Amino acid sequence: MTDPVETAPEPDGAAASGSLEALADVSSAVEGGAGLHEVVRAASRALGAGVALLDAASSVLAVACRSPEEERSVLGGKGGAGSLELRVAERRVGELRYRERGNASPPDGLVRMVGSVIALEVERSAAPERATEAAVARFLEDVLSRRTTDRDNILARGRELGADLGAGAGVLVVRANARQPEEGDWRARVLVAAERAARRVASGALAAAVECVAGRPPGGGREGRGRGSPGDGEIVIVAPGADPATPERAASAVLGELRGRFPKHGFAVGRSRSATDPADLYRAGAEALLAANVAEAGGHELLAFEETGSYRLLLSAMSEDPGELERFYSETIAPLADYDDQYETALLLTLEAYLDFDGSVAGTAQRLFTHRHTIRYRLERVRELTGFDVGSSDGRERLGLGLKAMRVLGFAPPAGPATERGAEAGRVPREEPNA
Repeated sequence: MTDPVETAPEPDGAAASGSLEALADVSSAVEGGAGLHEVVRAASRALGAGVALLDAASSVLAVACRSPEEERSVLGGKGGAGSLELRVAERRVGELRYRERGNASPPDGLVRMVGSVIALEVERSAAPERATEAAVARFLEDVLSRRTTDRDNILARGRELGADLGAGAGVLVVRANARQPEEGDWRARVLVAAERAARRVASGALAAAVECVAGRPPGGGREGRGRGSPGDGEIVIVAPGADPATPERAASAVLGELRGRFPKHGFAVGRSRSATDPADLYRAGAEALLAANVAEAGGHELLAFEETGSYRLLLSAMSEDPGELERFYSETIAPLADYDDQYETALLLTLEAYLDFDGSVAGTAQRLFTHRHTIRYRLERVRELTGFDVGSSDGRERLGLGLKAMRVLGFAPPAGPATERGAEAGRVPREEPNA
C-alpha cells in the first residue's frame, strides 16, 4: 500500500515574493504620481479587496469598490470588513478600510505594508493643504492679537491667502461641544464645514482654530477656567465683504450648516460688526469673542456683539487690559467659583439668580427650587467669602460686574451634575409656609 503523498506547504519565499509583487504595484502608482485614487485602486488589486481611504478627520478620500453595496459594506464596517489606522511618525494621517472579495482575508503583513506606503502618500499629498491651513492660522493669530497692525501688510497677506479684505470684513468665533463621545477628529470636520458655509456667503472667507484672539492670552486665561481654546473646538472665521450685513449672513449660514451636519453637538457662535478698515480686524475679533463668551454663558446658539447689552462696556477692558479685568474678577467672584469647585456648592448660581430677581429671596428660591432659608444661608456665605454684602446696592453692583467680567473673559463657572442642563427635570418645588 502506497503511503499518502503530503502536499508540501508553500515556501515562505514564494509567499514573500507574492507580497512584494503586490506591494510593487502600489509603490509604482505612488512613484508615478498617479494620485490617491489610482494608489487606492492598486491597493485594492494587491489585497483582493474593496478598499476605502479616509483622512484623519474621517472624510473619504478615495474608494475602490466594485459596487455601491460593496462600498457601503466597506465604509460601514459590515460583513467582516477590516480597518488599519494609518500613521506617519506617530501622527495619525488617516484610515484604510477594506473587505475581502474571496474566502481568504489578505495577510496582515501585506495589509500593513500597503498601509505604510499609502500613509506616506497621504502625508505627501496633504502637505500643501496643511501649509495653507498653517498660513491662515498664523495670519489670523497675528492680526487678531495685534502682532500685525500695518494695513498694507494685512491686505497683502490676505490676498496671498485668497481673501480681499480691502472692502471690509467681519469676524465670527464658533464654539463646538460634543454631547457624547465622538470618533476621529470631529473638530477638524467642524472646521471644514464652518469654512465651507462661510465661503458660500463671503468669497475668500478664512477659517482656523487659533491659539490667540484679541483680548485673551493664549490658553484661554486663568488656568482651570478658560473657555474656548482650540482644543475645546473654537474656530475663528474672517468673512470679507463690502456689505455690513455680511457677518450676519455668514454667521447664520455657519450655524445652519453645523446644526445639520452635527445634530448631536452644541454650538455657540459670536459675531462682530463689520470692520471697514483691515487694521480694525483685531477690534472685530474682540467683539466676536465677547459675543461668543456671553452666548455660551447664556445658552445662546448665536449672538451678535450689538446684542450683548451692558457687556459691551467691558470690551475696551478686555481688549486693552484683560489683566485688569481678571484682577477685578479675582477680587469679586473668583472666591465663590473656587468654593463651588472645591465643595460642589451652588453659590455662584444662587448669586446670579438673586441678582436676576432684583434681590428677592422668594424669587430666587422659586427659581432654584430651594428653601428660602437655604438661599439666605448661601448669600451669607457669599458675604463671608467676598466681603461684599448682597443686601447693599454697592455690594450687588460689584458682584454683578464680577459676574459680567467672568463671562467676558470666558471663565466657565463650576457645574456639577445638579446644575447641568437637563438635570432640573427631577426637581420638585417645595411647599413651604408663608414667611
